[in-house]
Amino acid sequence: MNKRTSLIRMSVAIFGMLALQASSLARAEDKVTLLSNWYAQAEHGGFYQAVAKGIYKKYGMDVSIKMGGPQVNNMQILVAGQADFSMGYDFTVMKGVEQGLPLVTVGTSFQSDLQGMMTHDDVGSLGGLKNKTILVAGSGQSSWWPWLKSKFAYTDAQTKAYTFNLQPFFADPNIAQQAYPSSELFQADKAGVKSKFFLFANDGYPPYGTTIITLQKTVAQKPELVQRFVQATAEGWKSYLEDPAPGNALIKQDNKNMSDEQLAYALNKLKELKVVTGGDAAKYGIGTMTDERWKKTYDTMVATGLLKADTDYRKAYTTRFVKDMHVMP
Repeated sequence: MNKRTSLIRMSVAIFGMLALQASSLARAEDKVTLLSNWYAQAEHGGFYQAVAKGIYKKYGMDVSIKMGGPQVNNMQILVAGQADFSMGYDFTVMKGVEQGLPLVTVGTSFQSDLQGMMTHDDVGSLGGLKNKTILVAGSGQSSWWPWLKSKFAYTDAQTKAYTFNLQPFFADPNIAQQAYPSSELFQADKAGVKSKFFLFANDGYPPYGTTIITLQKTVAQKPELVQRFVQATAEGWKSYLEDPAPGNALIKQDNKNMSDEQLAYALNKLKELKVVTGGDAAKYGIGTMTDERWKKTYDTMVATGLLKADTDYRKAYTTRFVKDMHVMP
């Protein structure tokens, strides 16, 4: 009986996607602008792959990717109507909702945030930093640091500002610092400095990573467009993990400083950490999100003083566009 039910559900999902594709082909392509959250890199691979392989076009969209960066305020640009979708972060959207911004997350790339801690060889766990100096950037002070400090009873006195220069870490064996596996770890490896990396998510840090954000009015007025974009992006990620060459070619066009070596290194880390295909994605498909995870993120933000408890966090996301996609790894 369970097998029969599963087959029926699978058939309904397949027919739904075929109908979605057919309706997409019957109309003129919708022009869509996506704003990235940093310079083009492997962490954006699924989006670039969906452009390069014509997956967005298959779903009736002409998608252009506008590259973000350190001086780009993505949420401001999105609210101003200068982009249709943005890559984003759960904390940012929840804080935006608290402030009355009409933002909503409609899907995700990664089942966990890629933020973590890079340490020297003598550290055995994320909880082993009590006598260490910890380098934290300004953005970390309003996101992961309050969580880490609370979880392991660390203190602000341990911290110094992280300026995205790795020389202090290289020079001082007592320093630990925030890191992304595809960036700081790559630089340390290139410099011949041995290091360890601890992904915050493995110790319970709940946010998703590189999410898909749009406006609440877009969801209300153009739900089919949102569905097509989320579906095509999930398929883009699956394709990128299988053969990244098309997407990487476009990434290098946008970011001239991105090398084949770093792209390959980053992709290996994405696969190793299973951020695209692991967790709930292994069961429900790439891009999936759950109410339970969003509640954990809300609870974390409230507990660490980053969000007012009366914020209606349910406005920050919807699972309606990911729950029936089933783009299985």
